[in-house]
Amino acid sequence: MSLKLEHPGRSVAITGAGSGLGREIALGLAGKGYIVFGTAMSATEVQELKVASGGRVSLAVCDITREEAVKAWASGVAGALGDAGLDLLINNAGVLTPGPIEVLALDAIRHEFEVNVFGALAVMNAFLPALRKSRGRIVQVSTWTASVPLPFNGPSGASKAAMEVFSAVYRAELKAFGIDVVVAPAGNMKTGGPAKTASALARVVDGMTPEQHALYGQVFNRFATTLNSMQSNGLDATSAAARVIELAEQLPAPSRAPVGRDAEEMLRAAREKSDSELDALRLRLVGLN
Repeated sequence: MSLKLEHPGRSVAITGAGSGLGREIALGLAGKGYIVFGTAMSATEVQELKVASGGRVSLAVCDITREEAVKAWASGVAGALGDAGLDLLINNAGVLTPGPIEVLALDAIRHEFEVNVFGALAVMNAFLPALRKSRGRIVQVSTWTASVPLPFNGPSGASKAAMEVFSAVYRAELKAFGIDVVVAPAGNMKTGGPAKTASALARVVDGMTPEQHALYGQVFNRFATTLNSMQSNGLDATSAAARVIELAEQLPAPSRAPVGRDAEEMLRAAREKSDSELDALRLRLVGLN
C-alpha cells in the first residue's frame, strides 16, 4: 500500500471486513465518507468489496494470527494516512469453535484464542501509534456469551471474555493518550454466521468417536438445532452494523454497550441474576433444561 493520501478524512481500519458483520460495517462507514481499510481472507473478498463500495474500501489479505503480517498491514495503512493518524480501529475478526470441551481438540481451542485474543492484541498494538496521532477510538466487537457462557460454546465465550478484560485494561492504559476503548457485545446476527456455525457444528458431530457420540451426541444435536435457530432469528446484518457504527461515533464514548436486544437482555441477566439462576438460564437457552 504505497499510495499516500493527500487530504485524508476520517479513517477506519476493520479486521474481518471481507464478509459478514465486518463487510457491512465497512460499507456503512464508506457511505458516511470514511476512508476504510480492512483485512480479508481472500483476494476474491478484496475484489468483491472494492466493487461493492465503488473503490472506497481498501482491503488486504491478512492472517491476523501472523504478527509480522499484521505489522505490515498496519504500516501500510499508517503510510497511506501520513500525519493524520487513524481515527477508528474496529476489532471484528473472530472464529467459533463449538463443541463439548472434552471432545474438542486442544489445538482447535488454541486456534480460537490465536485469532480472537492474540490476533486482536497484535492488531491493537500495531495501530496504537496511528491512533495516538488522532486520539482515536478502538471498538472491540465481543459477544454476550462472554458474560453468560453457554454449554458447548466454551472457547468462544472464554476468548471473548479474555478480550473484554484486555480491553478494560487498554482503556485505562490508553486514557492518557486520548484513546477510547469501547466493548460491543453482540447478540445473535444474521450476517453469514448461521451457515458457518451450522457447518462447524456438523464437523464436531462427524468427528466424534462412538464413545463420545454416546456421551454427547443427543444433547449436542439439541444444542446445535437451538443455536442455529437463535442465529437465524438474530439481528439483520445492516442493523447490526449500524449499531456498531453508532457506538464507534457516540460521544462521549461508552465503555461497553450491547449490539441487539438479546445482548442487552443477557448483559442485564449477568448483572442481576445469581449464579444458580444463570446456570438454569444457560441450560434453558440451548434447550437442555
